[in-house]
Amino acid sequence: MNASEGNNDVRLAATRALYNALGFAQANFSNDMERDYIMRVVCESTLSPEVKIRQASFECLVSISSTYYEKLAPYIQDIFNITAKAVREDEEPVALQAIEFWSSICDEEIDILEEYGGDFTGDSEIPCFYFIKQALPALVPMLLETLLKQEEDQDQDEGAWNIAMAGGTCLGLVARTVGDDIVQLVMPFIEENITKPDWRQREAATYAFGSILEGPSPDKLTPLVNVALNFMLTALTKDPNNHVKDTTAWTLGRIFEFLHGSTVDTPIITQANCQQIVTVLLQSMKDVANVAEKACGALYFLAQGYEEVSPSSPLTPYFQEIVQALLTVTHREDAGESRLRTAAYETLNEVVRCSTDETAPMVLQLVPVIMMELHNTLEGQKLSSDEREKQGELQGLLCGCLQVIIQKLGSSEPTKYVFMQYADQIMGLFLRVFACRSATVHEEAMLAIGALAYATGPDFAKYMPEFYKYLEMGLQNFEEYQVCAVTVGVVGDICRALEDKTLPYCDGIMTQLLKDLSSNQLHRSVKPPIFSSFGDIALAIGENFEKYLMYAMPMLQSAAELSAQTADADDEMTEYTNSLRNGILEAYSGILQGFKNSPKTQLLIPYAPHILQFLDSMYMEKDMDDVVMKTAIGVLGDLADTLGSNAGSLIQQSLSSKDFLNECLSSDDHMIKESAEWAKLAISRAISV
Repeated sequence: MNASEGNNDVRLAATRALYNALGFAQANFSNDMERDYIMRVVCESTLSPEVKIRQASFECLVSISSTYYEKLAPYIQDIFNITAKAVREDEEPVALQAIEFWSSICDEEIDILEEYGGDFTGDSEIPCFYFIKQALPALVPMLLETLLKQEEDQDQDEGAWNIAMAGGTCLGLVARTVGDDIVQLVMPFIEENITKPDWRQREAATYAFGSILEGPSPDKLTPLVNVALNFMLTALTKDPNNHVKDTTAWTLGRIFEFLHGSTVDTPIITQANCQQIVTVLLQSMKDVANVAEKACGALYFLAQGYEEVSPSSPLTPYFQEIVQALLTVTHREDAGESRLRTAAYETLNEVVRCSTDETAPMVLQLVPVIMMELHNTLEGQKLSSDEREKQGELQGLLCGCLQVIIQKLGSSEPTKYVFMQYADQIMGLFLRVFACRSATVHEEAMLAIGALAYATGPDFAKYMPEFYKYLEMGLQNFEEYQVCAVTVGVVGDICRALEDKTLPYCDGIMTQLLKDLSSNQLHRSVKPPIFSSFGDIALAIGENFEKYLMYAMPMLQSAAELSAQTADADDEMTEYTNSLRNGILEAYSGILQGFKNSPKTQLLIPYAPHILQFLDSMYMEKDMDDVVMKTAIGVLGDLADTLGSNAGSLIQQSLSSKDFLNECLSSDDHMIKESAEWAKLAISRAISV
């Protein structure tokens, strides 16, 4: 890598080789002399005359920043000087990596500060060096300069990435890292540029404002936003430049996302300005595709902020108008550009999801409209493969929309009753969608059917003869494992809806689920939900689950043993282990509850010692998350509740049941505490028998 190497191809290959080897350099980085040498060589090669070598050297620095963050302190000043020079003067590929270095440092510090929470004292063991805080006075001006280097057509291009975008992204990460301190460093830039005649300056100022809205406290931002809001609304309708409008709509969306909602003390949206905001956003949805897409996004967060409001939402008077405007957007000639159609449907879904009872009649009127749209996509002429893909996308969006509507209307009795007149037709449409061969569409249709089953309850039985083959196909779909996972979820919805009417289909379903579990082709993320669905099935069919015990229980036992030993697992593995444990526990819980009060409960007695052993081993490992803890203490209660005195003595003998119960009883988490109090009661009944 040294400058003395005359051949640039060799230098480049060496730099890339170092990049690939950094993960194995722990020992070298722990030795001061070796580390100094590596850092010197990397920093020197960022000055090579060859652009590819400079880029590869900065890529090494980016990798070092995340892998060896805690070793950077002696070099950080020099690195700042090199990166600042590259950002200001070097070619784009090099400048982008130089900005990426600081984004990467932000990621590290955000993670550290999140993990340690805000409750540490200044000199404690926290491994944060506050590099960003120290670099702020120089780093922020450097990033603000980059915002003025926009490209003419970046808004139209899906995958666009350039210095201005990288700089804005980094500024946003800096804001999340340091919070309030960034505001006074950015405000002068905004005030100076926001009204300039050159669009680049107006856009950069708007982008800077939008970038710092996540991180600083609402108290710090709210007064600024109150001043800026009116200006932004005017700019969105009046500014002559599309870039400025695009970024303005994006910034409004960020304002609504972070500073509007039930958690914010001082509302920025009031009776006085709500109408103006809605009017401007709906107007903006008629603008060019990329601006309209951002306006949909802003409306999405505007609706989301009113989710907790009842009985009346400030958006209620505009509900009809908003829905109409969004449907109009989906039919635009150019709705395929800039993700516009997708954004419009996502926003429509959010508006429906967050609506209140007052607008339920209007949501009902939406049902036949969306059904008609879905029907039209199925009346297919012969399509080219490109058109078929677009068609599939649209079908997915429409199924997703119907799912949200079904959940909304199904959640209260009066609307559910009126909605049921459409159930047959909707189910018919979903079944026709399955005949199309696209995975995403199957996933969306499956989710919608799950919602329909939940809403229709026992009446869903009449659709089962026709639907069953698609359910089975979904469970067999190893390749597209998301479809398989969603289908497993629908098995649960159907069990809850049909209860014992599920019985005729259980042999087929259980056979397929057991096959899925023993397959090594299936993605591991589908296994936890399969175990939980055993619990759903047992709850639905009760003692009839008897014939599956000899197959299901050994599977549960071997999975339980696997998930109990978790030494040296990384975070991702620990998370997976916990979801696996939770699935296994939900299965045990469902099986125990399903057999309660049946003469066949004694069939479960042989399995009780193993279940207790599983609970013991998890308790000893000390790495359960709250969700698992709540399910686990519930299972302890279920054992006592279902097996009575047969379980009582086993629980008394078990190693840690008592400690585990006491720990849960004194938990801060009220869900865990509640489960524990129920379990305590069940255990005391079982012991006193």
